[in-house]
Amino acid sequence: MKASEAESDDLGARFRRLIRAHGPMPVARFMGESNARYYASRDPLGAPDPGGHSDGAPDRGGDFVTAPDISQMFGEIIALWCADLWTRAGRLQDVLYVELGPGRGTLASDALRVMARHGIAPRVHLVEGSPVLRAKQAAAVPGAQFHDDLASVPEDAPILLIANEFLDALPVRQLVRTESGWRERMVALDEDNAFVFAAGPNPMDDAVPQDRRQAEIGTILETNPGAAAVMDEVARRTAGQGGAALFIDYGFLAPRYGSTLQAVKGHRKVDPLEFPGSADLTALVDFATLAGIAQAGGAEWLSATTQGNWLRALGIEARAQALQDKGGGEAVARDLHRLVHAEEMGELFKVMALGGGGWPAGAGFGPV
Repeated sequence: MKASEAESDDLGARFRRLIRAHGPMPVARFMGESNARYYASRDPLGAPDPGGHSDGAPDRGGDFVTAPDISQMFGEIIALWCADLWTRAGRLQDVLYVELGPGRGTLASDALRVMARHGIAPRVHLVEGSPVLRAKQAAAVPGAQFHDDLASVPEDAPILLIANEFLDALPVRQLVRTESGWRERMVALDEDNAFVFAAGPNPMDDAVPQDRRQAEIGTILETNPGAAAVMDEVARRTAGQGGAALFIDYGFLAPRYGSTLQAVKGHRKVDPLEFPGSADLTALVDFATLAGIAQAGGAEWLSATTQGNWLRALGIEARAQALQDKGGGEAVARDLHRLVHAEEMGELFKVMALGGGGWPAGAGFGPV
């Protein structure tokens, strides 16, 4: 048995014992503990497949690939966004670069390299809980300071904060409307000892906004308390310290119903209950709700758009052409397509920006 399979079995066995002893567990707990085990024990990222992805072939190694590892252009565009803001804010000498969930440090490395060309030398702070990934980030970004969460990040200078595919991994709470009213959605065991979804016993109507309580039976409503807390903290910091924040994730821009919980293992979607601790569990990010939280926290919400629109507005096509002229050829064109095309990451992924403390608005946000 492979190590990852053993880890999954161990966590699955513990979940089964808990459920048998105490009853079904909330989806949020299942997701939170599964991802805590998953990220603490591995580097989940794979290398982009040089042969392309149009045929559905998986990447080599890992479970998924993120935009910074697809192409250097992604980090470079983020750097230009930061450099433009910094220049228009007055070229302050002391500024913080903060990244939430920096993966292998690829985005930070690419962004900081380009920022340096524009005269920006920020203090670098990376928020990362995985010891495996911290080691890779330290090699990619020498001199970076590490934090378990935002609480220990300094508050003595303006902040340029980047969060790419960070919010989607935070545990979601799910509520389901039953014939008896709203209940928390739980993970239980069926007669074959397999994990299944079930409605909890306790009334949860008070947790549902008044205007959404009369949904049809079977309707699922997702909330993300962790993402809300992060957004509130980031809003408070940008309002108080000055600076800006950029969130990039797959999600939606208008309120919606339904479960978005999903799992990826070996670059394939799998049953989200099947591999606790050895598959990446994520959920779509509710940017509509987070925008309201950011504004309530004192930040200036600078709008949201699709990743494809934002990257194009910042000039990624011109950058791709320059790389092609230097010999990048078909590989650059393929990477560009994957980042911006509607059938790839261009529409599914959204970009949202916050500002505060008198800083100017970030570029690239037009109509969706």
